[in-house]
Amino acid sequence: MIVITGATGNVGRPLVQALAAAGEQVTAVSRRISAADVPDGVRVRQADLAEPETFESVLDGASALFLMVSGAFVPLDEVLGRARSSGVGRVVLLSSQGVATGRHPTVLEDSVRGSGLEWTMLQPGAFASNAFQWAESVRAAREVVAPFGDVALPVVDPDDIAAVAAVALREEGHAGAEYVLTGPAPITPREQAAVIGEALGEPVRFVARTREQARAVMLGFMPEQVADVTLDVLGAPTPGEQAVSPDVERVLGRPPRPFAEWAARNAAVFK
Repeated sequence: MIVITGATGNVGRPLVQALAAAGEQVTAVSRRISAADVPDGVRVRQADLAEPETFESVLDGASALFLMVSGAFVPLDEVLGRARSSGVGRVVLLSSQGVATGRHPTVLEDSVRGSGLEWTMLQPGAFASNAFQWAESVRAAREVVAPFGDVALPVVDPDDIAAVAAVALREEGHAGAEYVLTGPAPITPREQAAVIGEALGEPVRFVARTREQARAVMLGFMPEQVADVTLDVLGAPTPGEQAVSPDVERVLGRPPRPFAEWAARNAAVFK
């Protein structure tokens, strides 16, 4: 049995689908999840990593655990202790490239390293699915409004993250690995707008927003420190954050998917 937390998210959902298609027994976990959210045969459990007591029976019979942690504080040591006592042997943590570059703290990663479990860290850069934030303006006015229009990052398709996670959960040879996951090439917000337009068959205009304007919007749904770090990455990425990592191809044996493929697959969201 493989337990997937964050099972309704951009990575968790395709991960559950991939594991179920491979014939694995899967328990899909999220705070709000129902059988309608998962393929037939997948066990569903409502639980919250911030409340470890909700995992009382979730981990029964599990051999591997995928951790997707959101929020400022999660008592991960307690969750990992429950996993170990339940017989889980392997954990895959969805971390962040910001940990590798020193922009984010390593509290969660340190907990996993010290858990006594076999672990693998996934450290993706910016997600292609961050473009969903533009869906409303694209639908309403065929425009993308964003800061730093000409700063390029190698955004990664969440389906590629899920594919790497599936390998690390199922196969040997990934213990102690820290995989930086990116797309195949850097792409700017202005270029992403054009690619979305190509997927729709209609032009999508790019509209520049200042850092201050973007920050004001972001503070409506994220803490100040997170907003500032995010804007630093978007506006002044390090060479490492702009570099294309070989790790997706190293694990999957194929190149990572380009943003154009993600946009074509999700074009209906922008119509």
